[in-house]
This record gives sequence, C-alpha cells and structure tokens, in this order.
Amino acid sequence: MSFVYLNGDFLPVGEAQVSVNDRGFLFGDGVYEVTPAYGGRLFRWEQHLARLTAGLAAIGIDFDATVLKRVKEKLLARNGLDGASGAYVYVQVTRGAAPRTHWFPDPPVAPTVYAFANRFARPSMEEWARGISAVTVPDQRWARADIKAIALLANVLAAQTAVGAGAGNAVFVRDGIALEGSHNNLFAVFGGVLATAPKSNYILHGITRDFLIELAAGLDIPVEERAIPLPELYRADEVFFSGTTTEVRPVVEIDGRKVGDGVVGPVARRLYEGFLGVVEGERPAG
Repeated sequence: MSFVYLNGDFLPVGEAQVSVNDRGFLFGDGVYEVTPAYGGRLFRWEQHLARLTAGLAAIGIDFDATVLKRVKEKLLARNGLDGASGAYVYVQVTRGAAPRTHWFPDPPVAPTVYAFANRFARPSMEEWARGISAVTVPDQRWARADIKAIALLANVLAAQTAVGAGAGNAVFVRDGIALEGSHNNLFAVFGGVLATAPKSNYILHGITRDFLIELAAGLDIPVEERAIPLPELYRADEVFFSGTTTEVRPVVEIDGRKVGDGVVGPVARRLYEGFLGVVEGERPAG
C-alpha cells in the first residue's frame, strides 16, 4: 500500500493526514465500504455503491459516492494491484472536521473521504479444506448493524475474543439467535438446505451473502432466510462464513463442538467452487 486517496488527492501513505477534529476520530461518525477486485476489476461495484449510498443517507452525510468508482480503479493501478488475483479497496467517509459537539456541525462541513487499496491472501486449498473454529459471543453492538459504520469496537472485541480462544472467528448471538460473524455473514446447512439470518437491522446486508444465495439457486441448493437458534447451529451439518475478503470460509468447530462430522461439507465446497469460477473469470460476473 504505497498510495492512498484523501479528499481529492492521491498521496504517498506517509503524507496523508487527517485533522484531530475529524468526527470520525472523535465519534466514529462515518461509514465505510470494502470492495473486492479481481484482476483489477471491481466485483459487484453497483451493489457496494448502493450499500454505501444507503449508509450515508441513514446517518445524514451528503456525499455523492458515484465518484468513488474511478478513485478505486486509480488506487488499484497506482498500487500495482490492477493485475492482482485478489485485492480490495477500502473507502471511509466521515462527517468531516469540526469543533466537537454531539450534534451535527451547523453549518455543515465537507466530509472527509479516505481510501486505500491492498492485496488479500486467499488461503491455499489445503488450508481452506481444514476449516476454522469459531466461538460464540453476546452481540453487544448497537441496533443498526445494517449500517456499515466505522464505530466497530464491539466487532474488535469479538474478534479479539476469538484470537484469545485460539479460534478463527466469533459468532454474534442475540437473544439466543446466531446472527453473523465478527466481520462477515453466517450460513449453516441442515439436511442439504442452506440457512442464513434474514436481512434486518441486526445484521450487515452482505454483498457476498447475496451473491452466494444467487449461486445456490443456480446450483439447486435450497435456501431459507430465517433465524438460527444457537442450539440448532450446534446441530448443523455445515457452517461457513462469507464476506468480501472472507469469500467462503468453512467452520468445523463451534465452542469446542464439532460441526457435523468435523470436516468441510459438500455445500460449502460447491459454493466455493462456484464462487471461484466467477471471480477467476471462468464465466461472466454479471
């Protein structure tokens, strides 16, 4: 990561500076979006743009995010990632720099727009096939997890709980319902039927989540968008996470309990193969 984007300029990363009065720094007052790129091509950009635009509207930041497509493409090129097999572009928009008040600046100030591009490493097939373990944690996030807000303390603490337990990820549980991972969506398989939490304010409306549901339909894998109680999750035949850099990551153990037979299952394999078939250019991404 050599060059970043900040408020209209492409800069060496060491030269980028943000005001200490920025509301993102003081309050976590902003939203972000992460778009994957394969071979320099932004994947599902329109869906990522729609989610970012919805997040900006939800918290009242006036910014036209359509300009970011070109910014993201330039960042990939300037960082030598336009030919990378796997990369991502992170963009963050905050309410801007202003004297500290809990209410919005009046008059409004210009938002702070920051972006960077980086490579992400996909696990080898051998590593992927071993799966990961997960632990459950109480969901202590605010009630608008559907907004991709930059205030991620609860997610950080959940991920650190997993690290402390020697696990690969954490699963948020609210009122006995398994919702999603610390930074990704959650799927489970019961008797060949794929299940995932329905869209609500309590989960992030994942772009990869939606794409996998589409893939499942094409593979004749039944899908149910429904609540998954934790005791039922423990009895699942398969469990896996999905996300921009997670892609499809199978789970073979939760809270010390084996998932199914304790090995990666056929539904996760079929979906991952289908996913790779698209992003590696074997067929159009659509």
